[in-house]
Amino acid sequence: MLGSRTRVWTWLAAAAVGLALAAPASATTDVLKRSLENMPQGAVDMLLSPFTAGKVIYTNLQTIDDSTAVKVAYPVPGYFWNLMAQSGGGLIRMLTGVMELPVGIALLFTDAEMEPLFDPVEDADALITMDDYEDIYRVKVGVDYTASG
Repeated sequence: MLGSRTRVWTWLAAAAVGLALAAPASATTDVLKRSLENMPQGAVDMLLSPFTAGKVIYTNLQTIDDSTAVKVAYPVPGYFWNLMAQSGGGLIRMLTGVMELPVGIALLFTDAEMEPLFDPVEDADALITMDDYEDIYRVKVGVDYTASG
């Protein structure tokens, strides 16, 4: 029992020394920042999904040249389908933030980068976008997950 504890402490000390000495000062926080943006904002996307779904349906009815029959029959079932898609997109955004968190912490010690796991947040329109302080913390909520990027 005592030998296994000593071994664990030896490995932990060696890992700490290795991490402290291994990384140059050119580390990047982009993945960690994206993770910390996606987790809470994915939850807000889920809360805003009824409004996002309504806006998407309204915009599509205005911009797509469909027949009157489609414009009458589509909105109700289309809204509920879109509501599920928008809230599911918010959930996936939140989960990708959770998955990127340990990777972002590990990448703090390297100069490596990682592409976003969930691209629609980068590419799609949103109800609220505040890019003024994008380098610090970007706010983009009410993302339209059904739009093509």
